[in-house]
Amino acid sequence: MDPKAYLEEKRKIVNQALEQYLPSPRKRPRRLHQAMRYSCFAGGKRLRPILAINSFELVGGKGREILPAACSLELIHTYSLIHDDLPCMDDDDLRRGKPTLHRAFDEGLALLAGDALHALAFELLASTGNLRVVQEVSQAIGSQGIIGGQVADLEAENIDVSPREVRYIHLHKTAALFRVSLRIGAILGGGSSEELIQLSRYGERLGLLFQIVDDILDVEGESGELGKPVGSDQRQGKATYPSVWGMERSKREAERLAGLAKKGVEKFGARAEFLYWLPDFILTRRG
Repeated sequence: MDPKAYLEEKRKIVNQALEQYLPSPRKRPRRLHQAMRYSCFAGGKRLRPILAINSFELVGGKGREILPAACSLELIHTYSLIHDDLPCMDDDDLRRGKPTLHRAFDEGLALLAGDALHALAFELLASTGNLRVVQEVSQAIGSQGIIGGQVADLEAENIDVSPREVRYIHLHKTAALFRVSLRIGAILGGGSSEELIQLSRYGERLGLLFQIVDDILDVEGESGELGKPVGSDQRQGKATYPSVWGMERSKREAERLAGLAKKGVEKFGARAEFLYWLPDFILTRRG
């Protein structure tokens, strides 16, 4: 397997499926559907749905039955970004090099587009007929997951916080969705309890790694590659690893997590080639 080629192949498959699942921009209410598509097709690597697809295949799943659940994760991720960018949250003007949704359309429509993506995500999850998958995703994005992490993130602005609190924010705001992406792929693919445990640990480490690298890039990255202005975390007084630990220790922690993530999937052997490659890809990303 060529991991980069695999990533691109699955990204195209996810994009084709999203094109099918999202309402037509010509269907009423047109502006809402246009707004949903604007954000969903603004770019992105589709890592979360691809992780679901890969874990599904890794444990022996075959066919395209994973696609609705996998795409639901991208819809949830997109809705969370739309709401995260709103003036009442981070008040960002750019996302992936394009105006954020509330700038391109308006604030009310952005809020409703996020809500509509959230609803569509659960419609897709329900179509799997697997109640456990629906429950797992619900828990991952609720008060004990993404939303809880977002609240902690807001509460930590412009105050001194401990490394433990920053880890809590990252685990919930970012890593929870990585973790559940791998879990639902394995569940739908018929994975064993042991495989679920290993993939869950991998997902947590990968999610933490992803967010730490994101924090680092907000300080050292290039706006053109990131698709948004650098330095926004510092301007907003965000609790990040660089702000609490410093840059060098943050980089060492990112490297440590990448190593742990890779070590955690060694037991899968050649089947985990993509998962083994991915931490280094994230560690060296520039955008």
